[in-house]
Amino acid sequence: MILSVRVIPKANRLTVKKENNTLKVYLTKPAQDGQANAQLIDFLAKYLKVKRYQIRIIQGQNTRNKLLEIDAE
Repeated sequence: MILSVRVIPKANRLTVKKENNTLKVYLTKPAQDGQANAQLIDFLAKYLKVKRYQIRIIQGQNTRNKLLEIDAE
Protein backbone atom coordinates (compact mmCIF):
# COMPACT_ATOMS: atom_id res chain seq x y z
CA MET A 1 0.00 0.00 0.00
CA ILE A 2 1.29 3.48 -0.90
CA LEU A 3 0.45 6.31 1.49
CA SER A 4 0.82 10.05 0.91
CA VAL A 5 1.91 11.92 4.05
CA ARG A 6 2.43 15.60 4.86
CA VAL A 7 4.76 16.06 7.85
CA ILE A 8 4.71 19.05 10.19
CA PRO A 9 7.83 18.90 12.42
CA LYS A 10 8.25 20.70 15.77
CA ALA A 11 4.53 20.65 16.56
CA ASN A 12 3.18 20.87 20.10
CA ARG A 13 1.74 17.36 20.10
CA LEU A 14 1.94 14.13 18.17
CA THR A 15 -1.26 13.72 16.12
CA VAL A 16 -2.64 12.57 12.77
CA LYS A 17 -5.33 14.22 10.66
CA LYS A 18 -6.84 12.91 7.44
CA GLU A 19 -7.15 15.45 4.63
CA ASN A 20 -8.49 14.20 1.29
CA ASN A 21 -6.18 11.33 0.30
CA THR A 22 -3.31 12.50 2.52
CA LEU A 23 -2.40 11.96 6.15
CA LYS A 24 -1.18 15.10 7.90
CA VAL A 25 1.16 14.04 10.70
CA TYR A 26 2.23 16.50 13.39
CA LEU A 27 5.58 15.50 14.94
CA THR A 28 7.34 16.89 18.00
CA LYS A 29 10.88 16.24 16.75
CA PRO A 30 12.74 18.72 14.51
CA ALA A 31 13.62 17.93 10.91
CA GLN A 32 17.34 17.54 11.65
CA ASP A 33 19.55 14.48 11.30
CA GLY A 34 16.56 12.30 10.41
CA GLN A 35 14.85 12.76 13.79
CA ALA A 36 11.46 13.62 12.27
CA ASN A 37 11.61 10.70 9.82
CA ALA A 38 12.43 8.27 12.63
CA GLN A 39 9.58 9.60 14.76
CA LEU A 40 7.24 9.43 11.75
CA ILE A 41 8.00 5.74 11.19
CA ASP A 42 7.68 4.93 14.91
CA PHE A 43 4.40 6.79 15.24
CA LEU A 44 2.82 5.42 12.06
CA ALA A 45 3.82 1.87 12.98
CA LYS A 46 1.80 2.20 16.19
CA TYR A 47 -1.04 4.09 14.46
CA LEU A 48 -1.38 1.54 11.62
CA LYS A 49 -0.57 -1.44 13.87
CA VAL A 50 2.34 -2.71 11.78
CA LYS A 51 6.02 -3.29 12.51
CA ARG A 52 8.57 -0.52 11.93
CA TYR A 53 10.36 -2.51 9.22
CA GLN A 54 7.12 -2.68 7.21
CA ILE A 55 7.17 1.11 6.63
CA ARG A 56 9.58 2.59 4.10
CA ILE A 57 9.95 6.15 2.81
CA ILE A 58 10.10 5.80 -0.97
CA GLN A 59 9.98 9.51 -1.86
CA GLY A 60 10.54 12.74 0.05
CA GLN A 61 13.30 11.78 2.47
CA ASN A 62 14.25 15.47 2.86
CA THR A 63 10.88 17.15 2.28
CA ARG A 64 7.60 17.53 4.15
CA ASN A 65 5.59 15.70 1.47
CA LYS A 66 6.42 12.00 1.55
CA LEU A 67 5.30 8.78 -0.08
CA LEU A 68 5.44 5.79 2.21
CA GLU A 69 5.21 2.14 1.28
CA ILE A 70 3.43 0.01 3.87
CA ASP A 71 3.98 -3.74 3.62
CA ALA A 72 0.84 -5.05 5.33
CA GLU A 73 1.67 -8.73 4.70
